Amino acid sequence: MATDDDLRDMALALEGTSEAPHFGRAAFKVARIYVTLAADGRRANFKFTPDEQEFKCMMAPAAFARVPNAWGKQGWTTANLSKLSSAELKNALETAWAHAHKKPKRR
Repeated sequence: MATDDDLRDMALALEGTSEAPHFGRAAFKVARIYVTLAADGRRANFKFTPDEQEFKCMMAPAAFARVPNAWGKQGWTTANLSKLSSAELKNALETAWAHAHKKPKRR
Protein backbone atom coordinates (compact mmCIF):
# COMPACT_ATOMS: atom_id res chain seq x y z
CA MET A 1 0.00 0.00 0.00
CA ALA A 2 1.50 3.32 -1.10
CA THR A 3 1.13 6.50 0.94
CA ASP A 4 1.30 10.23 0.35
CA ASP A 5 4.75 10.23 1.98
CA ASP A 6 5.88 7.56 -0.51
CA LEU A 7 4.61 9.66 -3.41
CA ARG A 8 6.32 12.81 -2.12
CA ASP A 9 9.64 11.03 -1.49
CA MET A 10 9.63 9.22 -4.85
CA ALA A 11 8.55 12.29 -6.84
CA LEU A 12 11.14 14.58 -5.26
CA ALA A 13 13.83 11.96 -5.96
CA LEU A 14 13.15 12.28 -9.71
CA GLU A 15 15.61 14.66 -11.34
CA GLY A 16 14.50 18.28 -11.51
CA THR A 17 11.23 17.79 -9.61
CA SER A 18 9.95 20.55 -7.37
CA GLU A 19 6.82 20.76 -5.23
CA ALA A 20 4.44 23.72 -5.06
CA PRO A 21 0.81 24.35 -4.08
CA HIS A 22 -1.72 24.07 -6.90
CA PHE A 23 -5.43 24.77 -6.25
CA GLY A 24 -5.47 23.10 -2.84
CA ARG A 25 -3.25 20.22 -3.92
CA ALA A 26 0.50 19.64 -3.92
CA ALA A 27 1.86 19.70 -7.47
CA PHE A 28 5.08 18.05 -8.59
CA LYS A 29 6.68 19.35 -11.76
CA VAL A 30 9.77 19.64 -13.90
CA ALA A 31 9.03 21.75 -16.99
CA ARG A 32 5.33 21.17 -16.27
CA ILE A 33 3.15 19.44 -13.69
CA TYR A 34 3.07 15.66 -13.93
CA VAL A 35 1.31 14.66 -10.70
CA THR A 36 -0.80 16.35 -8.06
CA LEU A 37 -1.55 15.05 -4.58
CA ALA A 38 -4.92 15.68 -2.92
CA ALA A 39 -4.88 17.56 0.38
CA ASP A 40 -6.12 14.46 2.23
CA GLY A 41 -3.17 12.45 0.86
CA ARG A 42 -5.36 9.61 -0.39
CA ARG A 43 -5.49 10.32 -4.11
CA ALA A 44 -3.13 11.60 -6.75
CA ASN A 45 -3.70 12.70 -10.34
CA PHE A 46 -1.09 11.61 -12.89
CA LYS A 47 -0.54 12.93 -16.41
CA PHE A 48 -0.35 9.98 -18.76
CA THR A 49 -0.92 9.73 -22.48
CA PRO A 50 -4.46 8.56 -23.30
CA ASP A 51 -3.04 5.13 -24.26
CA GLU A 52 -1.14 4.83 -20.98
CA GLN A 53 -4.26 5.91 -19.12
CA GLU A 54 -6.36 3.26 -20.83
CA PHE A 55 -3.79 0.57 -20.04
CA LYS A 56 -3.43 1.56 -16.37
CA CYS A 57 -7.21 1.68 -15.88
CA MET A 58 -7.64 -1.70 -17.58
CA MET A 59 -4.84 -3.40 -15.63
CA ALA A 60 -5.66 -1.94 -12.20
CA PRO A 61 -9.26 -0.64 -12.17
CA ALA A 62 -9.37 -0.51 -8.36
CA ALA A 63 -6.38 1.82 -8.38
CA PHE A 64 -6.72 3.98 -11.52
CA ALA A 65 -9.60 5.88 -13.12
CA ARG A 66 -9.82 8.57 -15.77
CA VAL A 67 -10.47 12.03 -14.32
CA PRO A 68 -14.15 12.56 -15.29
CA ASN A 69 -13.85 15.77 -17.33
CA ALA A 70 -11.90 17.31 -20.20
CA TRP A 71 -8.68 16.86 -18.23
CA GLY A 72 -9.35 13.12 -18.21
CA LYS A 73 -9.63 13.09 -21.99
CA GLN A 74 -6.10 14.54 -22.09
CA GLY A 75 -4.75 11.63 -20.02
CA TRP A 76 -5.12 12.90 -16.46
CA THR A 77 -5.74 9.84 -14.34
CA THR A 78 -6.67 9.63 -10.68
CA ALA A 79 -5.12 6.98 -8.45
CA ASN A 80 -6.20 5.66 -5.09
CA LEU A 81 -2.82 5.43 -3.36
CA SER A 82 -3.93 2.72 -0.93
CA LYS A 83 -4.57 0.42 -3.90
CA LEU A 84 -1.03 0.83 -5.30
CA SER A 85 2.11 -1.04 -4.35
CA SER A 86 5.31 0.95 -4.03
CA ALA A 87 6.46 -0.50 -7.36
CA GLU A 88 3.21 0.54 -9.10
CA LEU A 89 3.52 4.04 -7.65
CA LYS A 90 7.12 4.33 -8.78
CA ASN A 91 6.19 3.19 -12.29
CA ALA A 92 3.30 5.69 -12.48
CA LEU A 93 5.53 8.54 -11.30
CA GLU A 94 8.34 7.69 -13.70
CA THR A 95 5.90 7.39 -16.60
CA ALA A 96 4.29 10.78 -15.88
CA TRP A 97 7.66 12.42 -15.12
CA ALA A 98 9.07 11.32 -18.48
CA HIS A 99 6.38 13.37 -20.27
CA ALA A 100 6.87 16.48 -18.15
CA HIS A 101 10.26 17.52 -19.51
CA LYS A 102 8.95 18.96 -22.75
CA LYS A 103 6.36 21.65 -22.99
CA PRO A 104 3.72 21.03 -25.67
CA LYS A 105 4.19 22.89 -28.96
CA ARG A 106 1.86 25.83 -29.47
CA ARG A 107 0.08 26.06 -32.77
